Amino acid sequence: MEQLFQTDVLSKRERVEAALNLQPVDHVPILEQLSYNPRVIADWTGKPIEGFDYTVDDICEVIRLTTDLIMPPVAPRGTERYTTSEGFTYQNDNWTSWRVARPFEDVEGAREWLIARTQTLAAAEADPAQARADYARMMTQLQAKIGETVILKYHDIGFCAAYDAMGLELFVYFVHDHPDVFAEYMAASAARRLEWVRAVADPALSPVILIAEDFATKQGPIFPPDFMRCHHYPNVEQVTAAWHEHGVKVLYHSDGNYRKAIPDLIACGVDGFYCLEPNVGMDAVELKSTWPNMVWAGGIDGVDLLERGTPEQVRAEVRRHILQTDALRTGGMFLASSSEINPPIPPENFRAMVEAVGELQNPDFTA
Repeated sequence: MEQLFQTDVLSKRERVEAALNLQPVDHVPILEQLSYNPRVIADWTGKPIEGFDYTVDDICEVIRLTTDLIMPPVAPRGTERYTTSEGFTYQNDNWTSWRVARPFEDVEGAREWLIARTQTLAAAEADPAQARADYARMMTQLQAKIGETVILKYHDIGFCAAYDAMGLELFVYFVHDHPDVFAEYMAASAARRLEWVRAVADPALSPVILIAEDFATKQGPIFPPDFMRCHHYPNVEQVTAAWHEHGVKVLYHSDGNYRKAIPDLIACGVDGFYCLEPNVGMDAVELKSTWPNMVWAGGIDGVDLLERGTPEQVRAEVRRHILQTDALRTGGMFLASSSEINPPIPPENFRAMVEAVGELQNPDFTA
């Protein structure tokens, strides 16, 4: 059994499944995204790293040593500027990227682009056997690199992709003028996603999946509830049900403060939530207390605390999360940063986060 700490009793998979099922754990499982911090990778691998000169294999080594559940690793992006087949231009900067140009400038241009994308989605011919084989191969190859750490694969349903591609201001005008075009796009996008889920879902590959759709700012959800209930939540419900049919749990992700939307998302059937930003009102301790039957992942502040705090402050926050939620006995929690372990985070703070988890063991489990 691959242990994070000498006192581990459960395997990583057993620990992840226990937390997902709201059952006791020997220690709270650790979830993270570890692709972006060269200093952390150097700290755990012992390799000298200049700039972003490291590989996916290096990231995977750190994954094995520090996590129970992991977002798939991503190699450094380099600094290339590139243009997609649809005409969007992006700029890479090693650990992030941003869009610098769109192939349209107004509502009518956005409408033509989305109609074309909808037509492409509608015309796509499903090949379930090929999709299943491709997904299994990808997951199996990654699993071989990360040892026993469980994979948290993620996907969208197309909602964020549309408004992000247009930009929020243009999207608001577009959806006001052409709600039918957006509805047709969402129907086609959700249909393709459902086909894919039904083809690839396999709890043997991972017991949990992440639906990732950003729709909130620091102040709250961007879109009103009626809009979400029309264009997004029904698709979340269908896709979640498809994963559940195959025995896979579903976490939902959005950045920002989406607290007001939590009851609607619970009604969609999701099992829990990932990416909790305490500085905008998403405190993991309060959320788990309010909704104890849901799974909560993340919440160790990635900016003011992990970037600018001390290791002692990080340890104290980890202890608060674990002790005040009683997560060792009730499950339902994954210890993680509020976003990712980004480059500004000092390696000693990430190490303190990991070690603090190991210092709080469930006394009901004995090695």
